[in-house]
Amino acid sequence: MSPYKHLTLFERERIMFFKAKGYKITQIAEKFGRNKSTISRELKRNSSQEYLPAEAEAKYQQRRKACKPHRKLEDPKLYALVRDLFLVHQWSPEEIAGRLKYEHKRTVSYNTIYREIYAGTFDDPHKSHGNRGAVRKLRHHGKSRHTKNYVERRGKIKISNPISERPKAADKRQRLGDWEADTVVCKRDCACLVTLADRKSRFLICAKADRKNAVNVGQVMIERLKGEPLCSITPDRGKEFARHAEVSEALEGVKFYFPLPHHPWQRGTNENTNGLLREYFPHGKDISDVPDAYIQAKVDELNKRPRKCLGYKTPYEVYYSTSLHLV
Repeated sequence: MSPYKHLTLFERERIMFFKAKGYKITQIAEKFGRNKSTISRELKRNSSQEYLPAEAEAKYQQRRKACKPHRKLEDPKLYALVRDLFLVHQWSPEEIAGRLKYEHKRTVSYNTIYREIYAGTFDDPHKSHGNRGAVRKLRHHGKSRHTKNYVERRGKIKISNPISERPKAADKRQRLGDWEADTVVCKRDCACLVTLADRKSRFLICAKADRKNAVNVGQVMIERLKGEPLCSITPDRGKEFARHAEVSEALEGVKFYFPLPHHPWQRGTNENTNGLLREYFPHGKDISDVPDAYIQAKVDELNKRPRKCLGYKTPYEVYYSTSLHLV
């Protein structure tokens, strides 16, 4: 730590007094116990026609304020961009910080963004985000789990191939076309979303099925996967995938690989993507009358959201081997 101390207003008044008495800079410095360069610099910086202590103090305070580091989000354009990406497009602080660095080499820490969120900087006084403000826009982790002695009583489907037999290229995400499949139910006995996530690119294909049953879900999978890179499909063990053999036959014999029961992490890409999709289609919402165009617009937003695991590229960029300008 530097032993240097800034001059006080009292010391500036004494400088004016000794200067008026005709003292030289070296003599004034000796009176203060200061280095002569400190006195010389003070007089050069703050003298116009004469040296005035109050004016010198005001200039010092102004310089002192200007030299302090500014908060990154004090920049109005950057603040507006970050706020829009967080509140409107649902990007996480890490995604925002990572994409800014990837695309513009701008450095704003995700910790800075989190700090501003918790400080209420992004709260809109005219719009309620809940009791805790815009912080409610952050994703919440954790869900209820079955108890230790839980016994599965739901019907079971016949599986074709266990996940242990899935090709290593799929496990290591080395190619496009290894899909993970699931459904997202917003309201029981209503339409559901069929979600297909590519393991390598995290690219999402999603469409609405009229009901969560094997016939409707199978038909959606056939329609949406035709023409796409197709190497394997890893669904969960829900009964909506009971007709996987028919889907496989319709899609040129692509193989289905089933994870172990109650092992959702074996389909982690799809589970995480479903969590992102829930931001637009929460529990309790009937999507039966939601237009397909609206669903596709939200899917496009997710596919053009940067991912940390992709080096802050987007699934769209990886899947189509292209580059976008997003921020």
